[in-house]
Formats: sequence, C-alpha cells, structure tokens
Amino acid sequence: MLLLEVISGERLAKPERGKMRVHKISNVNKALDFIASKGVKLVSIGAEEIVDGNVKMTLGMIWTIILRFAIQDISVEETSAKEGLLLWCQRKTAPYKNVNIQNFHISWKDGLGFCALIHRHRPELIDYGKLRKDDPLTNLNTAFDVAEKYLDIPKMLDAEDIVGTARPDEKAIMTYVSSFYHAFSGAQKAETAANRICKVLAVNQENEQLMEDYEKLASDLLEWIRRTIPWLENRAPENTMQAMQQKLEDFRDYRRLHKPPKVQEKCQLEINFNTLQTKLRLSNRPAFMPSEGKMVSDINNAWGGLEQAEKGYEEWLLNEIRRLERLDHLAEKFRQKASIHESWTDGKEVMLQQKDYEIATLSEIKALLKKHEAFESDLAAHQDRVEQIAAIAQELNSLCCCEPFLKSLTLLWPLLGFRVVTLSYFSRNRRKQWSELDYYDSPSVNARCQKICDQWDNLGALTQKRREALERTEKLLETIDQLYLEYAKRAAPFNNWMEGAMEDLQDTFIVHTIEEIQGLTTAHEQFKATLPDADKERQAILGIHNEVSKIVQTYHVNMAGTNPYTTITPQEINGKWEHVRQLVPRRDQALMEEHARQQQNERLRKQFGAQANVIGPWIQTKMEEIGRISIEMHGTLEDQLNHLRQYEKSIVNYKPKIDQLEGDHQQIQEALIFDNKHTNYTMEHIRVGWEQLLTTIARTINEVENQILTRDAKGISQEQMNEFRASFNHFDRDHSGTLGPEEFKACLISLGYDIGNDAQKKTGMMDCEDFRACLISMGYNMGEAEFARIMSIVDPNRIGVVTFQAFIDFMSRETADTDTADQVMASFKILAGDKNYITVDELRRELPPDQAEYCIARMAPYHGHDAVPGALDYMSFSTALYGESDL
Repeated sequence: MLLLEVISGERLAKPERGKMRVHKISNVNKALDFIASKGVKLVSIGAEEIVDGNVKMTLGMIWTIILRFAIQDISVEETSAKEGLLLWCQRKTAPYKNVNIQNFHISWKDGLGFCALIHRHRPELIDYGKLRKDDPLTNLNTAFDVAEKYLDIPKMLDAEDIVGTARPDEKAIMTYVSSFYHAFSGAQKAETAANRICKVLAVNQENEQLMEDYEKLASDLLEWIRRTIPWLENRAPENTMQAMQQKLEDFRDYRRLHKPPKVQEKCQLEINFNTLQTKLRLSNRPAFMPSEGKMVSDINNAWGGLEQAEKGYEEWLLNEIRRLERLDHLAEKFRQKASIHESWTDGKEVMLQQKDYEIATLSEIKALLKKHEAFESDLAAHQDRVEQIAAIAQELNSLCCCEPFLKSLTLLWPLLGFRVVTLSYFSRNRRKQWSELDYYDSPSVNARCQKICDQWDNLGALTQKRREALERTEKLLETIDQLYLEYAKRAAPFNNWMEGAMEDLQDTFIVHTIEEIQGLTTAHEQFKATLPDADKERQAILGIHNEVSKIVQTYHVNMAGTNPYTTITPQEINGKWEHVRQLVPRRDQALMEEHARQQQNERLRKQFGAQANVIGPWIQTKMEEIGRISIEMHGTLEDQLNHLRQYEKSIVNYKPKIDQLEGDHQQIQEALIFDNKHTNYTMEHIRVGWEQLLTTIARTINEVENQILTRDAKGISQEQMNEFRASFNHFDRDHSGTLGPEEFKACLISLGYDIGNDAQKKTGMMDCEDFRACLISMGYNMGEAEFARIMSIVDPNRIGVVTFQAFIDFMSRETADTDTADQVMASFKILAGDKNYITVDELRRELPPDQAEYCIARMAPYHGHDAVPGALDYMSFSTALYGESDL
C-alpha cells in the first residue's frame, strides 16, 4: 500500500494493524482494489498467493504497478507506452553516432545509451567525449552513479548483471529508463514549446524573405523602366536615312531581346505578390504593404507609361524615315532641275551684254531684234522651271530665295509683256509642309537657289535693256527673213518641248501603291501617244530649214549658212529627238521595275494580313477560353491546375507563329510599307494581345494555386470548394466571372446563409450591418466589441464592405487550428520558466541558432518590476508577430 501511495501520489484506505494472516490478506485486497479502480485488469493474482510468498505472482503484481503508474502515462505522438518510451529514447540519442536504441535489452548493454540520455539533458554532468564503447562497465556505473547523485533516480540495476547477461531483462531496463523520462519531462515541455516557436518564426522569416524579394524585383523593374523611357523619349533627329534605319534596328532589338524578359518579370512580380498575400492571410499575419511607389498598381502605371513612350517612339521613327526619304527625293530633284537650268543660262548674260547692234547694218539690226524676240520667247518658256526650283527650295526650308524672285516677276515681266506668276505651285500645297521638312543641308540649297534667282533677275534686266536698245533702232530694220524667223519661232518651243520631255523622262519618282505606279504608267503611255505629232512638227521645222537653204543656194544670198534668229540647229533638234527616243524605253523599264516592286509590296501586305487575321482572332479566342476555364468546375483543383498548365504549354508552343509574323512585319518595314488594307491588325495589336494572353494564363494558374493553399491550410474539403464554386457559377449568368448585388445575395442564400429581407446596396458586397445580420443568423453573439473585432479582420482597410473571399477566409479561420499570439506567449513562458521575461542564454539554449538570433535582434528590453539585466520582453514580440502591435 505504501508503494502504491508513493508511485501514484494518492492516499489509500487506512491499513489493518494486525499481524495475523487475515489482516495481511485484507491489506493486500485493499491494494488490489485500488489497482483495479485505476482500470488495471489483474489476471490470476489473488491476495492469498501474495501473502503466501508466491514470488512469480508478487513480481507480476509489482511489474503491473510499475507499468500502470510509471510507464503507461508515457505517450509520444499517440503511440503506446512502450513504443512511446522507445521513440523518446531514439529521438534523444539520435545526435550520438555510436548509440543505436532499437529495444529495451541489448541496445543498452554498452551503457552509452544511459550516458547519452543524461548528456543530452544535463551535458555538464558527464564528459561524453571520454567514454568508450568497449568499456561498458565504466559507462554503466558512470550513468547509474550520476543518475542517483544528481537526478534522484535510485540505482535499480547492476552493471555486472547487464554486461554478463546475453539479453538483459526488458522490464527492468524499461522501468529504469522510464525514471529518466519522468526526470526530464520538464525539459520535454520546453522542447515542445521551442518547436512551436521555431515553427512560428520560420513562417515569419519566410514571409520577410518574400517581402524583400518583392521589393528588390519591383525596384529593379522600376529602375529599368526609368532608364528606358528617356531613351524612348529621345527625339534627336538624324541627317541621313542610314542613321535613322540603325535607330529603327536598335528599336527592333529592344522589342525582341530586351523587353520580353521584363514582361516575364512583371508577370512574376504580380504572382509573387498574390502568393505572399495568401501566405500572410493563411498564417494570420497582416497584409503586406510594399514601399511607396512599389505597389502592383504603381508597376502597371509605370509599364503603361513605358508602352506609351514606346508607341510614340516608333511613330516618330517612321515619320522621320518618311521625312528623310522625301528630303532625299526633293534634294535630288532640286539638283537635277538646277543643273539643267544653269546649263541653259550659261553664256546668256554675256550674249545679252554684247554691243553688236552698234556697228551692225540695218538688216543685221532687224535680225538682231528678231533674234532677241526669239530669246525672250525662250526665256519665258523657262519661267516654269525656275518656279519649280524655287518651290522645291521652299519645301527644303529654303525661304530666303523666293522674295527676290517674286519681286522680279512683279516688276520686270509686265514690261516684257508676259504673265505675272503667283507661285501657286507651292504657295498653297507646299506651305503646310515647310515646318515638317527640316533639311540638314538647307544652307547650300538656299545659296544655290539665291544664285539662280539673282541670275534670273539679272537676265530679266539685261533682256529689258537690250530690247530697249534694239527698239530704238527698229526704224532701221527693213527686211527680215521670214523663213528664219518662222524656223526660230517654231524651233524654240519644239526645242523646249524636247528639253522638257527629256527632263520628265529622266525625272525621279517615288510611289507607295500599285495605283500610283499605274497612274505614272498611264501618263507615260499618253506621252508616247503624242510622239507621232511631235515627229510631224520636227519634219515641218526641218522642212523650213531646208527651204531656207534652197533659197540661199538659189539666190546666192550671203547668209554664211547660219540663222541669225536662233542658235538651234537642225543637228541639235535631231540629236535631242534621238535622245528622247532613247529615253522612252528606259522610262518603260524603270516603270516596269517599280511596278514589280509594288507587286512584291502588295504580296507582303497580303501575306502579313493573312497571318494577322488568323493570329488576332486566335489570341482573342484563347483569352475567352481561359476566362471560361477559370469559372468552370471540372474535377479537383489539382486537375484544373494540370489542365491550365497543359493549356499554358500549348499557348507557349504557338510562339513560333508570332515570331514568323514579326519577321513578315520586319520585311514590311524594310520595304517602307506604311499601310495595309488587307487587315485591321497591326503588329502592335498582336504584341499587346500576346503579352496579355501570357499574363492572363499565368495569373489564372496562380489563382488556382492560391485556392489550393487556402483549401489545404484552412481544412476546406474538396466537396465544400465544389459547392462554393457550383453556387457561384449558377448565379454568374453572364459568365463574366463576377456577381451583381442581387446575384451575390441569391448565392449566399443558396449556401444556407440567412441574409434577411433588407434592401442590399448594389455593390456585390455586404456592408457592416448586413454582415452583422448574417453572422447573427449563423449563431454568433454579436456584441459591439466582438463585432468590431471581426470587422477589423475581414475589413482591414476600413472601406465598409466585405468581399466574398474575406468572408470565406473568416469562416475557415474560425474553425481551423492555427497558431495565435496567446499560444506563442505561452510557449515562451515555458522556455522562460514561468517568468514574465526571457534571457539571451535561454533563447540560445532552447532554439536553433538562426531563430534564436532572430528573436534577440527583434525583442524589446523588458522593463517590469521583476526585470534583470539583459531581460527581453517576449510578450510584445509575440503580439507583433500577428500584427497586434508594431514589431
């Protein structure tokens, strides 16, 4: 009875004091009744056998007492007493390489198992490094002596018996080992508390690492956008087409090589942010708020600015290429016309300044006057060419050369009897382009145009002066050779016509469509149709010259065989006519080549349009299919995730067709094709749609992963998830993925929530009063303080509404077994030995090194009345972990 009182810690009935057999049997029966009251079944053990000294029965009863009161209460991870005790020994001796506990007999013969248990809990009592496996007697006696002296564990075993027995008694070993378990049970509680703290700290460390990773990725992406936008906004023009083509190629490299990785980083950033928020919500931590300017919305705004700058830069590049192309064409045209004009004016000023009329005969004076009239006709015929030269110079931003030309036309030409020209060729149609075409070599164009205009003014003045001189001697003219005059008058316009024809046939042209080149071809065919009439005029002019030669030969006129009225000879007319005939087939060839080039451009347009008209709708269809997949319910969430990942793979496999379209687009740009009537899709539309498609599928996969996290962390069954999704889809009648206010109300009622008949605000959410009514209908006692607490959980931003996801999180959180701040404080209190503070040494002894240092760095000093030097406040630290105060 005394043994039972000591080992059970309870008082038994008062024993009989007599020495007789009946008294002894009565006392043994009281002990057996007590054992039976504790749920222990005694088989074949009676009081008489114990009193009579039956050793086997006595030892069996003692082992039953030990097993019930010393070993049976031992439980590790819901195992039996024996298995639990063995598992406890294995875990405690696991760090010791030369100890292998597999049973309660031969595993303990070398004594190292006992020494390891003591050293694990009280390392200062045994120098474990000096023990040897080949000296079991020393090891056993050391363990038994230390246990008896320092741990108050009686010496139940004998070292020689254990070593000398092939298989030590299992029950004896188990009884003795159970004494160690009870002796170190306090340390077990501390270990359990330490494990809980380690788990909480590990979650917090992981979340902090995710926050740091998000901040770094967001900073890097914003920095790249900040560096890239100034480059895209740089509008410094180039002077040559080659330099602008290089800029366009650099922009294409940016589109192909530099931007796609950043698109992936942006998508990954959004996925990381959503995953982090989900983990914080599941671990009862406050929501993560990135640094100012690094929210997902800030990233999207910065990305939008980047794409706007990108679009503007591309438009500017294409406009600059068009401008330089136009400038090169105008500059070449200016040089060609200026060269022809300068060739014509060469020597004209010297001719007009001659004084030959002063010593000429009357007939010679009359001849000079007629010749001068023919020159004036020729001069007037060149007026259009000078107008065109001035107009081209105006287009090339050569403004200074027009005013003198206009002045000379206004003051001089009326005196000569010619029309006054207003330069309408360029004053109306070209003036709006002056500010657009900024030709880099405009000074040289201005100088050359100014020289031509000055020379033209001088020619006009000299012509007027010579005409006045000849008119003063007009009365002296008596005869004139009408045939020469007629020849000169008809030869000069015809010569000008041929020069104009040669100029037109050699004129450069630039077209962008089949229709434009067909227009030029039609005009050229019309020109060729006039050639027979022109040939008849040439034959007529040559006939006049032949008649003059016949008259000179017939009447022996001393004319020296020259026409005094013109310098145009039949040889020149024939030479220029032959040149015109040679230029016509060349022009035909140039038009045919340009027509072939435009046909190639049209083929490129059709090729791009055919692919774009397939890829564009395909992207739109895939976007709609992803939207349907995200709201449909087929199988488990894992099945949906696998389906989405296979769908993502099929989308990624479509990338070569996008790259092929990029190649066709590059050929179109290299061919300087700026419009395409065969499709409404541009490469920009395709790129944006493709990027949105990749982002949408990645975001949808992340949403399913977060649903899996929520389901597993909150203990929501697959059937519940299916019920929620089925109800949502049933009321999502327009398949938009969202519910209107009335649809949302009907969905909640279908799930068993009593929403009430009060009018709902049409926001698709519950306001505070609606949420209170819903909770009361489900059995919650809603005092003001309790409701304020719940609202702080489901509405942390205090916007006055509750989303469906927040409602589900709240309901699952209320029923799930999660760590709380109170549980963490209780664990720290166990480690601190029931003190209100904890020391640095205690943290480093009980926790892993990295987590111990984590706590030391963040715990505030303890300032209570019982504080000691170096005391740390674990209570404020625990509440800060769950967002109830600042960490």
